[in-house]
Amino acid sequence: MSIHILHKIGHLAYKKRIPLIPIFCKALIRILFNSAVDPKTKIGNGTVFGYGGIAVIIHKKSIIGSNCIIGSCVTIGTKQSMETGEVEVPEIGNNVIISSGAKILGGIKIGDNSIVGANAVIIESVPPNVIVAGIPGKIIKNIAPKIRREPGFIKYIQNVC
Repeated sequence: MSIHILHKIGHLAYKKRIPLIPIFCKALIRILFNSAVDPKTKIGNGTVFGYGGIAVIIHKKSIIGSNCIIGSCVTIGTKQSMETGEVEVPEIGNNVIISSGAKILGGIKIGDNSIVGANAVIIESVPPNVIVAGIPGKIIKNIAPKIRREPGFIKYIQNVC
């Protein structure tokens, strides 16, 4: 059983207002994978967790698009607004790769087809079709959107990075 399957079951039960199943799924995710992925989190179809999603933390109000790849030890978390005092959460676009150890914090958006480098700390919004890395995250390369759709994309990424 994977973190993705447990989240899908918990999220479906949450949407259908079936009690206890979301809590049970959340507890299993915590125990089996040492991760915090709440059933309330919106995660798009086709999104996968690398290495089984070990040590992944995703805030329950975050939104993650379709066909994303999330590495191990990733944090997608909040920042409290100084002006309003409200909690701001990230929104991840479609086809985004978030490498191991990356931290995405605050009310920011990660554009479609972007790649977040390993151990990057992202505190500002990222446009589509770029590679970001570093602390704080900076754009290091623009990538063509059509490349993201081609077969063998992982080989392309290995050659670029």
